[in-house]
Amino acid sequence: MQPFSYARVKEEEAAVQAAAQPQTMFLAGGTTLLDLMKLNVLTPSHVIDINALPLSTIEMLPDGGIRVGALARNSDMAYHEGIRRAYPMLSEALLQGASGQIRNMATAGGNILQRTRCPYFRDASTACNKRDPGSGCSAMDGINRMHAILGVSSKCIAAHPSDMCVPLAALDAVVHTRGPQGARAIPFAGLHLLPGNHPERETSLLPGELITSIDIPPLPFAARSHYVKVRDRASYAFALASAAVALDIQGGTIRGARVALGGVGTKPWRSLEAERVLVGKTAGDAAYQEAANAALHGARPHRQNAFKVELAKRCIVRALTVVGAMS
Repeated sequence: MQPFSYARVKEEEAAVQAAAQPQTMFLAGGTTLLDLMKLNVLTPSHVIDINALPLSTIEMLPDGGIRVGALARNSDMAYHEGIRRAYPMLSEALLQGASGQIRNMATAGGNILQRTRCPYFRDASTACNKRDPGSGCSAMDGINRMHAILGVSSKCIAAHPSDMCVPLAALDAVVHTRGPQGARAIPFAGLHLLPGNHPERETSLLPGELITSIDIPPLPFAARSHYVKVRDRASYAFALASAAVALDIQGGTIRGARVALGGVGTKPWRSLEAERVLVGKTAGDAAYQEAANAALHGARPHRQNAFKVELAKRCIVRALTVVGAMS
């Protein structure tokens, strides 16, 4: 681990000002940052501890939505009665992520910004365009079983690791920030960037910008939602493929749908194609399979992860089947 300075702040403005220094990173739960610093993948010169900021509340909004403070712990979100009732797929995704100990430390803002678990990104001795732009991508011809099949580029095929971000993508969450240029509200779909030719640019956050909260807008039919995750073992494993879905079914016809995927995209993957297929169809196996096919239509698998195409489709069908059977 490289030497660095450490400061603990108690006010948002102080955090933003401190982060104006080059090579500065915020410390919240630390479940990603500390690991990567130990591996010399991240080498900040300054670390700003923001845990004393008053950003850990979870509150109901007047419009029926929920605001989650950036420092709210994943375990608090998972067991929050409002989230469990209004957005069960979010609670389910959180409870299927990491371990109980890590959920007690990990924060909402940190989860959104967690870095890929690509082993080549985490190994500073290998080529990785995300870690060292222009060096190449070892995963292309290496071990790529866990890698992405949607949103990939010739520069990077690293999968986004978050479970929590999958339902947030489906729910049209909004991320609120504060930075040197003031406050911003960023639609979730615009926060994470596709790798393209610049995989080192992972989000649309500006230098020194601090996430303060995440708003989840009201979506009445999200009470009928479900998260399905397929992984190599029953706990403490990242998704090979996952799906977060919600359905609005009236008289047997699908009037609204939300579909998002995890484990297969370079960013949390909202499938508008699947949603368009579902709306207006009779709820049932035929519609669910058609939606799954639409969601994976543009998949670009590599040598070891072609199985993810069918696996992701089955996750979607399974999740839709469970939700469709809810009374």
